[in-house]
Order: sequence, then structure tokens, then C-alpha cells
Amino acid sequence: MSKQSSHFGNTDKPAIKAVILTRVSSREQEEGYSIEAQKHRLQTYCERRGLKIEKIFEVVESSTQGERTQFMEMIKFVKSYRETIAIVADKVDRVQRSFKEYPMLDALIQEGKIELHFNTENYIIHKNSVSQERLMWSMGVIMAQSYVDNLRDNVKRSIDQKIRQGEWIALAPLGYLNVKDMRGRSDIIIDEQRAAHIQKIFELYATGSHTLEEIRQYCKKQGIRNRVGKKESLTRSQIHQIINNPFYYGRMMIKGQLFDHRYPPLISKKIFDQCQAVLHGWKKKPFKWGGKEFIFRGLIKCATTDKVVTADTKRKTYTNGKIAEWTYLRCGNPENPAKVMWVKEEEVIRQVEQILKSIQIPREVLVEIKDYIREIQQSEELFLSRQLAEYQKEHTLIQNKINSLVDLLLEKTIDKADFDRKKTQLREQQIDIENFIAAHRHGDDGFKDALISIISILSEAYEVFRGSQIAQKRQLLNIVFANLTLKGATLCYDLRKPFELFINVPNIEEWRPLVDSVRTCPDLRSLIIENTQHTISFLTHLH
Repeated sequence: MSKQSSHFGNTDKPAIKAVILTRVSSREQEEGYSIEAQKHRLQTYCERRGLKIEKIFEVVESSTQGERTQFMEMIKFVKSYRETIAIVADKVDRVQRSFKEYPMLDALIQEGKIELHFNTENYIIHKNSVSQERLMWSMGVIMAQSYVDNLRDNVKRSIDQKIRQGEWIALAPLGYLNVKDMRGRSDIIIDEQRAAHIQKIFELYATGSHTLEEIRQYCKKQGIRNRVGKKESLTRSQIHQIINNPFYYGRMMIKGQLFDHRYPPLISKKIFDQCQAVLHGWKKKPFKWGGKEFIFRGLIKCATTDKVVTADTKRKTYTNGKIAEWTYLRCGNPENPAKVMWVKEEEVIRQVEQILKSIQIPREVLVEIKDYIREIQQSEELFLSRQLAEYQKEHTLIQNKINSLVDLLLEKTIDKADFDRKKTQLREQQIDIENFIAAHRHGDDGFKDALISIISILSEAYEVFRGSQIAQKRQLLNIVFANLTLKGATLCYDLRKPFELFINVPNIEEWRPLVDSVRTCPDLRSLIIENTQHTISFLTHLH
């Protein structure tokens, strides 16, 4: 009689106590490998073997992921008994799919604390099991491990394939939605409710005049919430993650590597890079911001020390109880760089206002400038329309010549080499015409709107600065000034293009040639169109 048979042959011994282990992962549960089915088979097995069931453990967890909390609760339960407990499972892979638990289970078996009963494989592992029976257990674990490894390889191949095809394999970032198509396949689409707000977050931060806290307040005011979990308002850390996420401009970060994805981007790479520059600039600031907002915080450098000028508030309490408060800017003394110099903020503000006055446009002149820009634009559009018609006519004539060449080739009037050479020449002429038509088909409305927006800022800059809150003042400074430095009490500056061109231009007679020079300079046209996004954003926020 084998050891396995003799283990149940002595009927004088009391029945061995047992626990039933049923386990499914959530995926297997859905596929029908249910706990109830396992439980029925194992209860029948215990009845047939004369085992007394102490407890049934219904485990819903992976056997290869995490700490296996429910499994360890079962182990703790069986170890609490003095006598041997049989752990009854449907198959080896219900107990383990790797050798991770093997040493622990084997130690309990050798101590006589447990036996392993496998219903489907029809064998038992106990402390007196022969080597062949233990080999069967090991082979069962190997097969289970092989299944897991193969499954993992298949998943990895599937994920790699999805990444190559530009598919995102996780929860879509805020501003996008995970959906299923008609075939039940996963896809990602733009979230129409949140996408515009995500774009606004990037636009605001790219200006460099808004902190994460200010943007958080904006999001809260707009009612932007998470779409999962408690659906609370966005936190600063979440906004920071959004600004750092390349997904929004068309690439996805997976394990430290960037891959192109196939979903519509919400922003351009340029505005993403602008946000990164602002973010890295904040990290380099050599001072700590204590929460009080200052107009020039982080915007001015000391010409003497080349350090960022910091601000501080001084208070004085008079005998009558009245409190006076002044804000000072701290910089180096040009005459003695080792010494600190304190400059009243109101003095620097006064200098900024004088600069903004110098680029201010009188209202009556502003109306004439806008009319002039629109008039020039209409003339250009009329001329362009006629020119496009001429080019289209020429394109048709060239196509007729190519068709005639084909007829000559078919009639063998010209040979193939002649045909190819002449066709290539004609096709090159056509391509030049097609490129011109494509570049000018939609006219130049973008430049007209951008120039009018820039000029609108100029016309309002002084009044806006004087009458606005600190956040608006800071944003206006970022739009108009390229560099601000403080040399003692004197503010030095560079204006951003094209504002530098518009200083002290008081009348329409001087404005017309200036507009013409800007209009005919390709570099300035491109620059104005690029900068108009921040300008329009500021004007919209202002009004």
C-alpha cells in the first residue's frame, strides 16, 4: 500500500481537519472559473476523503501580485491549530503560481502543520511524501509559473504593440476620456467639458506671471474637478503634473521614454516648452516667497550683483495708533556692491508708468491705425485673390501641356526620355505654383488680428497698469518687457518685439510707415503672430 493510500487507511484515527481554499482573480471570475464551482467540487472531495471542514476561504486576489493578504490570513488560521490541517484546493495553481511561497509551505509540511490536497491532480503532499510525489508538486508549480510567465510575455508583447501604434495603455489624462468604440475596443477622445480649461492652464502658466496657487484658484473658480475618485477641485500638485505631461502636445511618457501617440493634441510643443522654461525658472529663484504677492517678484534683476531683486514690507506704528506700510526692493549699491540698497517700490512703479506712457496711443489715433490696418488688409486680399486666379490659370495651362506630352508619347512622336525630361520640368513648375497657392489661400487674417491685438495692448497699457490688481500688473509687465534690471534706483529695460518699435509715435502720419514696415518684414510678422496668443489671453481676462 502506498504512503498516500495508508494516510487514509487507518479508520481508528479521528478525521483530519481541513480548510478549503478557493481562489479566483477578478478576470477568471468573469470568465466563469467561479468560487462556487470550486467550493462544490472541494466539499465533495472532503466528504469522500472523510475530512472535517473547519473553514472555507474564498480568496479573490492574484497569486503573483502584491502581498497576498487573504492567502496569508488562511496560513495564519491553520498555524493556530496544534494538529495537522489539510489545505484542500482544486489545483496547484489555486494555491501558488510561483515558487515564492514554496519554502514557507514546505516548512509547514515538514513540521506536520499542514498537508496540501489537490483535487484535480489527485495527489497529496505531506511530511511523509515520497520524492516522486514532491516532484509532482514541483512540476505543478513550474507549470503554473510557466503559465504566468507566458501570460506576462503575451501582455508585454500586446503593450509593446499598442505603444508602437501610439495607443495609451492607462487612464487618460485630464482633458481626455477613456471610451469604448462600437467593437468594444478601448479608445481615447477629447473631453469637451475640460479640454478648454486644460489649454487655459498652459496659456496662463506660460506667461510666467501666474503661480501654481493662482492657477489652482482659477480652476476652482471655473469649477474644474477631477473626473475620478472624489471628483474634488484640482490641487497644485495635479496642476504641476498637467504642466509636466507631454501627452497634451502629442507624446506619451512610458518608463522614462517618449513615444508619439495618435490622439489629438490640446496644445502646441512650443507652449509646452514655454511652461517648462517658466517652471525651471521658478526652481532657480534664490529666494523663498512667503505668500505675500509683490508686483516685481522674480521679474527684476540687480544690475550690480546679477541676482534677482527681492521685496520686503516695512511697517511703522505712530503714537496715535496709525500704521504706515511701505514696500522696498533690495538690490546692490552700484557705488559699493558689497552694500545693500533699498529702493521704494513706488519709485520703480513710477518709472514703469512713464515707460508705458511712452508707448501709449491716443484713442483717436488708435481708431485711425486700426482702420488703416483693415484697409491695407482688404487691398492685399483683393490683390491676392487676383494673383491666385492667375496662378490657377497658369497651373491649368501646364496640366494641358502635360496631357499633350502624353498624347505625343502614345503617338511615338517623342521618345520616353524626352517625355520624362519635359514632364519633370513642367511638374516642377506646377509644384511651385501649388506651394504658393497653399501658402496664400487663406490670406493673412492671423497677422491682421495679431497686430490689432498688440496695438490694443499699447493703447491701454498705462491705464490698465494703474487700475489693475497685482496679478494683472505682473502679466502686463511680462507681455511688454523682455528684461528689467535695477541699477541703484534706476530701472533699466528692454521691450519685447514689436513694442520697442512703437515708443514715442504720437500721430497717424508716423504710424502708417511703421505699420507698413512691420507688415512687410517676414520676421516681425511671424513674431507678432506667435506672441498674439498671450496678448489675446490677457485682453480676454482683462475684459
